[in-house]
Amino acid sequence: MARVFSHQDIIGLAAHSGVPVINGLSDLLHPCQALSDMYTIHEKRGRLKGLKLAYTGDSNNVTHSLLYACSKLGVNMSVACPARQAPEKAVLRESEANARSSGAVIEVTQDPGEALKGADVVYTDTWFSMGQKPDRAKEMALKHYQLNPSLLSHARRGALVMHCLPAHRGQEITDSVMDGPQSIVWDQAENRMHVQKGILSLLV
Repeated sequence: MARVFSHQDIIGLAAHSGVPVINGLSDLLHPCQALSDMYTIHEKRGRLKGLKLAYTGDSNNVTHSLLYACSKLGVNMSVACPARQAPEKAVLRESEANARSSGAVIEVTQDPGEALKGADVVYTDTWFSMGQKPDRAKEMALKHYQLNPSLLSHARRGALVMHCLPAHRGQEITDSVMDGPQSIVWDQAENRMHVQKGILSLLV
């Protein structure tokens, strides 16, 4: 298992390895996180297909892996982000192709309220990924996408709140939402361990 900055490093490792290589995190994808997120949603809702997951904030490696997972498993996904923080076009194209087979609906919008309409799950993540320096201009552009009680009210009543951690409270998510009754952040974090054990058991 490797956690790297450049996704090309993972590709290089896999190309020269005689054993399975697990992407623990790269700048493009975070598949282990998305797998445990799908497990957690299924644990809480008893199903995946037909649910809607809304993501608000900066599109990053977690967003990309959630797009792949949701599109393959029939989970509708709406991404709300500024135009400059949109998902990678190649990831979006592949996810849309997957969605045509699974029946999922994939959409990207600049309107977070619209994205959260009808959402069963609301997800956010840090605005500054590993290795990135805080950027005031980017932070100002993302303020509209903060997951707070007002934005959460656009989702379904009782919608689950997720964050892959670490969180920057008061930035991408408020304390009242992070610690609120709809948050499953800590169960989500615990399930990372269980799902990673499952991945190792499958591959070893």
